[in-house]
Amino acid sequence: MAMLSFERKYRVRGGTLIGGDLFDFWVGPFYVGFFGVTTIFFTLLGTLMIFYGAALGGTWNPWTINIAPPDLKYGLGLAPLKEGGIWQIVTVCALGAFGSWALRQAEISRKLGMGYHIPVAYGMAIFAYFTLVVIRPVLMGAWGHGFPYGILSHLDWVSNTGYQYLHFHYNPAHMLAVTFFFTTTLALSLHGALVLSAINPPKGEDVKTAEHENTFFRDTIGYSIGTLGIHRLGLFLALSAGFWSAVCIVISGPFWTHGWPQWWSWWLNLPIWN
Repeated sequence: MAMLSFERKYRVRGGTLIGGDLFDFWVGPFYVGFFGVTTIFFTLLGTLMIFYGAALGGTWNPWTINIAPPDLKYGLGLAPLKEGGIWQIVTVCALGAFGSWALRQAEISRKLGMGYHIPVAYGMAIFAYFTLVVIRPVLMGAWGHGFPYGILSHLDWVSNTGYQYLHFHYNPAHMLAVTFFFTTTLALSLHGALVLSAINPPKGEDVKTAEHENTFFRDTIGYSIGTLGIHRLGLFLALSAGFWSAVCIVISGPFWTHGWPQWWSWWLNLPIWN
């Protein structure tokens, strides 16, 4: 109840980016807004198109349903509905839903008087998806270079793309992305474990404070980044992982067409080895 009374203070008109008061309302705890409506529209349309594509594919097994992109012969043009057009519509709906959700987050941030860190962070995830289904296919000249929508088919696409460049782990941007992903999990596991340790003391002892948390890491590694700092670091690591994952795929094909192990020949050709 305390949280509900707190929310009433911020459930006021205004702060919308578009639509004015038309959709400026809540349904239970959920803010709607113009972009909430567009999110629902794109989500329902995209989901219906996936069901339609599944019906055409002849299987309802969630593991094997596959919505494939158009054949390369269609280039960057519109493909017939049953030959990749469904994939194109689903992609537009996905981008519409993701973008609408980010703008809805921005509207809620405006109402609460917060910064835009959440929609900006979510925008990095959208950028990674946009890179896969728009930027890279456009640079390579065909929508067929996008990845298919399906569990096993998507994994097959990832595997085939990796083997296409002989060994994708030699991609330097991929190395950075994986490093940031693992470092993110390391930082968040350390942070989460520290907080749980502090607020779950042994029976009969008081809950520990931030001073105890800082002292733990100063005693362990000689430095504590602090309660605000760990969240800034976590955000930086997570966004860096998403950014470099987008870079690693967009340079594979449009800017580098050989096997990635070949890229490292510059290291062997350094004059220091002579």
